[in-house]
Amino acid sequence: QLQLVESGGGLVQPGGSLRLSCEASSGGTFYTYAIGWIRQVPGKERERVSCISVSGGSAYYADSVKGRFTVTRDNAKNTAYLLIDTVKPEDAAVYFCVAAQPGSQCRNVEVWGQGTPVTVAS
Repeated sequence: QLQLVESGGGLVQPGGSLRLSCEASSGGTFYTYAIGWIRQVPGKERERVSCISVSGGSAYYADSVKGRFTVTRDNAKNTAYLLIDTVKPEDAAVYFCVAAQPGSQCRNVEVWGQGTPVTVAS
Protein backbone atom coordinates (compact mmCIF):
# COMPACT_ATOMS: atom_id res chain seq x y z
CA GLN A 1 0.00 0.00 0.00
CA LEU A 2 1.36 3.37 -1.00
CA GLN A 3 1.93 5.72 1.92
CA LEU A 4 2.38 9.45 1.59
CA VAL A 5 4.19 11.71 4.04
CA GLU A 6 3.92 15.48 3.77
CA SER A 7 6.39 18.00 5.12
CA GLY A 8 7.19 21.67 4.81
CA GLY A 9 4.17 23.20 6.45
CA GLY A 10 4.50 25.88 9.07
CA LEU A 11 4.15 29.58 9.68
CA VAL A 12 4.48 31.93 6.73
CA GLN A 13 3.90 35.64 6.39
CA PRO A 14 1.41 37.04 3.90
CA GLY A 15 3.19 37.58 0.63
CA GLY A 16 5.79 34.97 1.46
CA SER A 17 6.50 31.58 -0.07
CA LEU A 18 6.43 28.02 1.12
CA ARG A 19 7.21 24.66 -0.43
CA LEU A 20 5.40 21.54 0.65
CA SER A 21 6.80 18.10 -0.07
CA CYS A 22 5.05 14.77 -0.39
CA GLU A 23 7.19 11.66 -0.26
CA ALA A 24 5.99 8.15 -0.88
CA SER A 25 7.35 5.95 1.87
CA SER A 26 6.65 2.73 0.08
CA GLY A 27 7.06 4.19 -3.33
CA GLY A 28 7.02 1.26 -5.70
CA THR A 29 3.89 2.50 -7.43
CA PHE A 30 4.18 6.26 -6.91
CA TYR A 31 4.70 6.84 -10.61
CA THR A 32 1.38 5.20 -11.49
CA TYR A 33 -0.73 7.76 -9.63
CA ALA A 34 -1.76 11.29 -10.28
CA ILE A 35 -0.64 13.29 -7.24
CA GLY A 36 -2.61 16.15 -5.85
CA TRP A 37 -3.03 18.55 -2.98
CA ILE A 38 -6.27 19.06 -1.12
CA ARG A 39 -6.63 21.60 1.67
CA GLN A 40 -9.01 21.67 4.57
CA VAL A 41 -10.06 24.51 6.81
CA PRO A 42 -12.10 23.51 9.87
CA GLY A 43 -15.77 24.10 9.22
CA LYS A 44 -15.30 24.44 5.47
CA GLU A 45 -15.41 22.00 2.59
CA ARG A 46 -12.21 20.47 1.36
CA GLU A 47 -10.73 22.21 -1.64
CA ARG A 48 -8.84 20.39 -4.37
CA VAL A 49 -6.18 22.95 -5.15
CA SER A 50 -3.83 21.16 -7.50
CA CYS A 51 -3.10 17.90 -9.29
CA ILE A 52 -0.26 16.72 -11.47
CA SER A 53 -0.46 13.93 -13.99
CA VAL A 54 1.49 10.69 -13.84
CA SER A 55 4.17 11.98 -16.18
CA GLY A 56 4.19 15.49 -14.78
CA GLY A 57 3.25 16.85 -18.18
CA SER A 58 -0.03 18.42 -17.15
CA ALA A 59 -1.43 20.02 -14.04
CA TYR A 60 -4.71 21.26 -12.66
CA TYR A 61 -5.11 24.30 -10.41
CA ALA A 62 -8.15 25.65 -8.65
CA ASP A 63 -9.06 29.17 -9.70
CA SER A 64 -8.28 30.39 -6.19
CA VAL A 65 -4.60 29.44 -6.55
CA LYS A 66 -3.84 29.83 -10.24
CA GLY A 67 -0.70 31.85 -10.85
CA ARG A 68 0.48 31.40 -7.24
CA PHE A 69 0.76 27.62 -6.75
CA THR A 70 3.02 25.32 -8.73
CA VAL A 71 2.88 21.55 -8.46
CA THR A 72 5.76 19.37 -9.59
CA ARG A 73 6.88 15.80 -9.14
CA ASP A 74 10.07 13.80 -9.33
CA ASN A 75 9.20 10.17 -9.95
CA ALA A 76 12.81 9.10 -9.48
CA LYS A 77 12.60 10.41 -5.91
CA ASN A 78 8.99 9.32 -5.33
CA THR A 79 8.28 12.88 -4.29
CA ALA A 80 5.88 15.64 -5.26
CA TYR A 81 6.05 19.30 -4.35
CA LEU A 82 3.68 22.23 -4.01
CA LEU A 83 5.25 25.67 -4.20
CA ILE A 84 3.04 28.36 -2.75
CA ASP A 85 3.95 31.89 -3.76
CA THR A 86 2.43 35.21 -2.72
CA VAL A 87 0.76 33.56 0.24
CA LYS A 88 -2.61 34.95 1.24
CA PRO A 89 -4.38 34.63 4.61
CA GLU A 90 -6.99 32.42 2.97
CA ASP A 91 -4.27 29.89 2.13
CA ALA A 92 -4.10 28.89 5.80
CA ALA A 93 -5.27 25.26 6.02
CA VAL A 94 -4.15 21.71 6.49
CA TYR A 95 -2.72 20.52 3.20
CA PHE A 96 -3.12 16.87 2.31
CA CYS A 97 -1.15 15.12 -0.36
CA VAL A 98 -3.21 12.53 -2.24
CA ALA A 99 -2.63 9.81 -4.79
CA ALA A 100 -5.44 9.48 -7.27
CA GLN A 101 -6.50 7.55 -10.31
CA PRO A 102 -4.76 8.79 -13.44
CA GLY A 103 -6.91 11.04 -15.58
CA SER A 104 -9.27 12.02 -12.78
CA GLN A 105 -7.60 15.37 -11.97
CA CYS A 106 -7.35 13.94 -8.47
CA ARG A 107 -11.12 13.65 -8.03
CA ASN A 108 -10.82 9.91 -7.43
CA VAL A 109 -8.48 9.74 -4.46
CA GLU A 110 -7.10 6.39 -3.41
CA VAL A 111 -4.46 7.34 -0.84
CA TRP A 112 -4.28 10.24 1.64
CA GLY A 113 -1.31 11.62 3.48
CA GLN A 114 -1.61 12.71 7.09
CA GLY A 115 -1.62 16.41 6.28
CA THR A 116 0.67 19.31 7.05
CA PRO A 117 -0.63 22.58 8.48
CA VAL A 118 0.05 25.97 6.95
CA THR A 119 -0.48 29.02 9.13
CA VAL A 120 -0.45 32.52 7.67
CA ALA A 121 0.35 35.36 10.02
CA SER A 122 2.44 38.53 10.14
